Amino acid sequence: MPLDPQTQTLLERLKAIDFRLTRDLTPMQVRARQRALAQFTAPRQAEPVARIEHRSIPGPVGNIPLRIYCPQESGPFPILLYFHSGGGVIGDLDSEDGLCRRLTNQVGCLVVSVAYRLAPEYKFPVGQEECYTATCWAAEHAVDFDGTATNIALGGLSAGASLAASVAHMARDRGGPTLVFQLLLAPLTDFRLRETASFVEYAQGYMLTREDIFWFINHCLENEADRLNPLASPYLAPTLAGLPPALIVTAEYDPLRDDGEEYGKRLREAGVPVTISRRAGAIHCFIVPYQLDLVLAESAAALRAAFGTLQADNTGNEHLPLVPLS
Repeated sequence: MPLDPQTQTLLERLKAIDFRLTRDLTPMQVRARQRALAQFTAPRQAEPVARIEHRSIPGPVGNIPLRIYCPQESGPFPILLYFHSGGGVIGDLDSEDGLCRRLTNQVGCLVVSVAYRLAPEYKFPVGQEECYTATCWAAEHAVDFDGTATNIALGGLSAGASLAASVAHMARDRGGPTLVFQLLLAPLTDFRLRETASFVEYAQGYMLTREDIFWFINHCLENEADRLNPLASPYLAPTLAGLPPALIVTAEYDPLRDDGEEYGKRLREAGVPVTISRRAGAIHCFIVPYQLDLVLAESAAALRAAFGTLQADNTGNEHLPLVPLS
């Protein structure tokens, strides 16, 4: 289908100011540009949650800041470890603050947002190791922040979704913690960047370009061999069996669309329950309210089903588990 009207309007406005995400900019310049874009698209007022806590935990190269969002109800709560977007080079705890707040309220879970270190200052696999460290910490210390250690999911957007996929493999291969679900929104799972139909057709003109993708990867990886490391490219793992159930949401006009959907098919072939959902008319990261609202509603329903915490929404309707869309 065509681009949805909100997305089309956004792209036209960005084109009018000659916006490019990376072009020939340095990481510091792109970080400033990303913050400006976030202010351009963010809601004017943050959705309230019951409580926000800040923690700092020991990590492999230093302390890792965490932001814990707490829902209104009484705990103990299920836990969603959330990893932000930004290609591994940009983004921070504020990047998806609004998204984390909404997931906290819609799911009724704790959301633990992780400020993993960024490239090029800290290249692969520092981000993966820090996200895994945070996941282990959440499982070990769940009782300290009213969480349930046996009801933990992973989630993320774009690079954050790629990290969530990698951490799911690490948890399986390193003996824990046990995970009940993985929420992968617009992931990249194969750093070989194969010439899929979406990678070719949507390489230009939809905010995230082919050149942007290569810019991010070149800053994240030490060398070409890292592209083939399953810790960076979970698609290339010898087996996907034994991973937690997943919801993979892709965007129709995203060059990374086919990568995420093919990863979902590999999960399904390995016997992992997976729903692959494509948002028609959307671009990478579902950046406009119309698209993001739909993605959050679908994600929240999937998480409630995985956590076993189905609840009524404010219309009085009961939320039901997702029916796979493909």
